[in-house]
Formats: sequence, C-alpha cells, structure tokens
Amino acid sequence: MKIQLVLITIFVLLGCSKNKPKPEKPTISDVSHALPTNRVAIPQTVRDNLGITFATVERRQLEDTLRSPGRFEYLPSAKREYRTMLSGKIDLLVNQFDSVEKGQLLFRIHSPEWRKIQQNIAELKSIVQQLDAKMEMYNPLFLAHEQHEYSVKDSVKMWEERIQKLESLRDSGGGSSREFTAAKAAYSAARAELADLREKDVQLEASYKETIASLRAAKTKLDFSLQSASSILDIVIPSDNPDWWKKMSAIEIVSANSGVVESLNVTNGAWADEKMNVITIVQPDKLRFHASGLQSDLEALRNGLQVNIVPPTPTSSGNAVELQNTMRGTLQLGLSGNANDRTIDLYVTPENLSSWARPGVTAQLEIVIDSTSTSELAIPLTAVQQDGLSQVIFRRDPNNPNEVIRIEADLGLNDGRWVAVLSGLRDGDEVVLDGGFQLMLATSGSIQKGGHFHSDGTYHEGED
Repeated sequence: MKIQLVLITIFVLLGCSKNKPKPEKPTISDVSHALPTNRVAIPQTVRDNLGITFATVERRQLEDTLRSPGRFEYLPSAKREYRTMLSGKIDLLVNQFDSVEKGQLLFRIHSPEWRKIQQNIAELKSIVQQLDAKMEMYNPLFLAHEQHEYSVKDSVKMWEERIQKLESLRDSGGGSSREFTAAKAAYSAARAELADLREKDVQLEASYKETIASLRAAKTKLDFSLQSASSILDIVIPSDNPDWWKKMSAIEIVSANSGVVESLNVTNGAWADEKMNVITIVQPDKLRFHASGLQSDLEALRNGLQVNIVPPTPTSSGNAVELQNTMRGTLQLGLSGNANDRTIDLYVTPENLSSWARPGVTAQLEIVIDSTSTSELAIPLTAVQQDGLSQVIFRRDPNNPNEVIRIEADLGLNDGRWVAVLSGLRDGDEVVLDGGFQLMLATSGSIQKGGHFHSDGTYHEGED
C-alpha cells in the first residue's frame, strides 16, 4: 500500500511539473509531506483570475429577521413641475439632465396675454393717478366754497340790519319806501344765494366721498392686478420699484430649488398652451424605499422599527454593490394593503443614501423584529456550495491568507440571505463568497487529496 501511495505521488508531481527535471526517488519525508489534506492554495493571482472574494462571519438574529423585496422611488416632494401660467412661445434655457441651482433661470414665455395684463395694470394705475389729482383739488375747493359762504352770510346779515333800520325810520314817519323795497329785495337775493351755497356744499361733500370711494376701489383693483401678476411671475412685489411690471417683456421662470432636469416636455421655440408642463426637475437625494411585506407578518410589523436596506445581489465581485453596503432607516407601514397579492406596502426613508440608490433599483428590506433575541454566527447563503449531497464552505486560513480550507457545512436556519453556522467557524473568520463554486468543482470528490490553483486559474491536485 505504501508503494502505491509513493507511485501516485510521483505521477502527481510529474503532471504539475512537465518542464521541470525529473525528480529523484522520493524519500520518506517526501511521502509524509504528501499526506491527505483539505487545503487549497489560492495566491493573489488566482484570486484575481477566479474573482474570489471573502465575507466575514457575523452574528445575526436570523430567527427574528424578515426580508421584503422592493425598489427605490422618489419622495412625493422630490419632483416639481414648471408649467405655463399663460400661453405663449417657450424659450428654453436648460437641457435635460442639467444640474440647476435655486433661482436659476429655466425658460421664458413670450405671451400676448402678459401684454394685456400689463396694459390693464397701466390703465388702473392711470385711473388711480387721476383720482389722486382730483382729491388734491378738493382742499382748495372746500376753502373757496367756505369763504364764499362766509361772505354771503355777511351780506345777509348786513341787509337784515339795513331793513331793521329802515323799518325804524318808517315807524317814526321818515325813510323812503323805495329804499326799503330795494333793501328787502337785496336781502332776499342774499338769502337765496346762501341757500344755493349750502346745497352746493352738500353736493361737494357727496362728490368728495364718491371720489374717495372710487380711489379706494381703483387702488384695490390695482393691488389685485399687481398681486395676480406677481403670482404669475412667481416673484415678490418689490417695495422699492413700483414700476417693476413695466420692464418685463417676457415671463421668466426660475428654479424654486436645486436639482436635476428630468424631462423637457416641449421643444425650444414651440408655442405652449396655458397650464402645459414645460420642465420637470427632481431632487435625486429625496428617495425612499418601497417594499412589499406579507400580510401574514402584520403582527410583527410596526411603525418605528429600525431596518436595513441591503443590496439586491449578495456578492462583492466585479462591479456589483458590495454585500455590506447597506442603508439604515425607520419603517413606516402603508395605509392599505393589496388583497390580491396579500401584501402591505412598507416605506423607509434612508438616513444616509449610498451611491447605488437610484429610482427603480431593486433591493431588499431587512427587518429585525426583535433586536433583543439571541444572535448566532452566520455567513451569506451564497457562500455555501452544494457538492452532491453535501454542503461545503471554504474557510480562509487565519494563519495563511493565501490558503482556504474546505469544510463540510454544519448549518442551521436561514433568512433567505444569511444562514446560521453551528460549528466549524468562529468570530472574525472569513469564508469564500465569490468563487466558491469554482473551488467546489475543483475539489469535488477529492476532499482528502488537497490541491492548488495555477495563476491561470487551472486546478491541480497536490501541493506542487
């Protein structure tokens, strides 16, 4: 039996060293060096060629972990549409996917209706100016009217005293009847003029109040027109420039916040009708994760749970998102469920966004329903390889990072992504994540033979 083992060892060495000189007859020490092993050498070149990556053993509450598939989507507040408030020709000033800042000019509207609004404002302002000028005339008019009335009152009093004197003369047998008649006529005329002045005084007062009412109404209409114009332009009325509306030959639309131009819905120079959406701007950092949970888990799900959003693929190779690149957030249950799918909407707004978070990107929601439960050693489920009826994993040698040890997996329950390891591993160990399938194929059925990989990725049994 020992002779056969020596011969097998010689043939293995010859197969791996075709260009090397023939070895001498193996000694007893050579034979003992070729004893059975479950180790596989994987130097850096081999790891690069096979895309081998590693995952660190973690402690997890697998029994109390739920997983729900979902996707990223924009928050309702992330999008803003910029529509036309008046019909007109559109002059675009940004391109799709441009980054814009708050206050940046997006497009102009050359609208005939805006010209009509300006004309209406100008007419109202002219009316206000006319009424203001009229109001300024009332003070001297009231003063002149008052002075006229005062002089007429004096005249009435004077003729009244003259008549009394003439009556006294007539009673004493003197005076002139003609003079008395003339005085009475003048007195009557003065009183008539005084009455006419008092009537005009009432009319003047009424005209003054009517002018005040007209001025107030005109100013109110003007204010409403200016406020309407400011709403159309989406600006604040400047207090230091009363004629701000005159200089605006076109309506200018600016960005209300920073973001990215998602879409342009009209071509440059096109005519757009009222209320047409011209530009849609999104804020890429305003994302949430929308998952679907099972209605059968409603007893365990509740608002406020701390959850993780994990990458869609449990890998670390190539350009894929790394397994540990997760995001945390707080769970918010939807208000309704889906009766057909028997699911309920789950929403999470991440505390910090990772670079791989994009609208429409799928991922998983990892929900630990009881963070106080006992944790257990776990590895990614994809690190476990099925070799016939056996499940195997490849543990990285803690003392030699260029070597892995094939061991039969002693596994417990899993949550669909991670699986408990009951023996064979300890805290801090690393297992092969990507490339484990190739290692399994190379060592399948030869667990006690050991072997190594060449730098080109080919596998050979034995140590050399």
